Amino acid sequence: MKLNPALLYSVFPVILTAFALPSEAGSKATVDGAIAGATRLPSSFRWNSSGVLIARKNDGRGVNGIKDPSVVFYNGRWHVFATTAVNGWSMVHLSFTDWNQAGNATFNYLDQSGIGTGYRAAPQVFYFEPQKLWYLVYQNNNAAYSTNPDINNPKGWTAPKTFYTRRPTIIDQNIGSGYWVDMWAICDASNCHLFSSDDNGHLYRSQTSLANFPNGFGEPVIAMRDTKERLFEASNLLLVEAIGTDGRRYFRSWTAAAIAGPWTALADTESNPFARANNVAFPNGQWTKDISHGEMLRSGYDQTLTISSCNIRYLYQGLSPTATGDYGNLPYRLALLTQTNSPC
Repeated sequence: MKLNPALLYSVFPVILTAFALPSEAGSKATVDGAIAGATRLPSSFRWNSSGVLIARKNDGRGVNGIKDPSVVFYNGRWHVFATTAVNGWSMVHLSFTDWNQAGNATFNYLDQSGIGTGYRAAPQVFYFEPQKLWYLVYQNNNAAYSTNPDINNPKGWTAPKTFYTRRPTIIDQNIGSGYWVDMWAICDASNCHLFSSDDNGHLYRSQTSLANFPNGFGEPVIAMRDTKERLFEASNLLLVEAIGTDGRRYFRSWTAAAIAGPWTALADTESNPFARANNVAFPNGQWTKDISHGEMLRSGYDQTLTISSCNIRYLYQGLSPTATGDYGNLPYRLALLTQTNSPC
């Protein structure tokens, strides 16, 4: 999520989204540890989109939009964490057993937990198995995190801590007029990696040991660079949110044998995107032309962020093509993509 002087503008390097995917049939990508499934990903993608599943509620909070979702399935329940837009940015949690119940799920506003009030946005959730703790990673003008032993207790999140004591020098040197946003953590068998974006065409990665997480992250390095439109927001399958020539959001994708790269293009153009309005069908009617900040539905819930290479589903944010106004007032809503050309 990007902050501009005149308006609030979303950026998602998921995005930084990092995911485990097989690069060869029968192989395991070390980027995410264990792989669920052994089928090669296709070189092009086709999707069906649901209608709107999660939207703002008339509950007195005055929320304008729900965006930047992160999602896990744990003990029979889906848990969605998202940004709320209302005179600034905060976060919300909701839980349900089936996606057809998502629209009726209770909103648990995380400013009522130890996370507190103030600028908190673009959450990522995972269970860090070595410590038996849930982590929520988010931006707060730094790279922040909170922990919770029980994901079912939305008031159990701790006060924010940060991975860095200051904004890293390399980001100061390259950020230009952008903003440091969309932190995303992922671990393999030995190390944990933290990705982030600057809305100026750079994707960053820093690293610490699995044993030392969440401490000890070194200075970031540039993991990928492009124009700010073509590398707008995300990370590692690797998915990157971009802005098309039509001004609409979409996703580009790459794969790599290791989180540190190098990256090989998978579906990374406007004509052959990972997900864009031109490869998404809307059986119940098209309600958005933007396929923006979201997350894959994972096979598990731990720090490896493992996904299946079969029948991929992706939770994303979109909005009405006629929506106008300042970014913070845009009525973003959440929906689900389901892959229709799975090779499995």
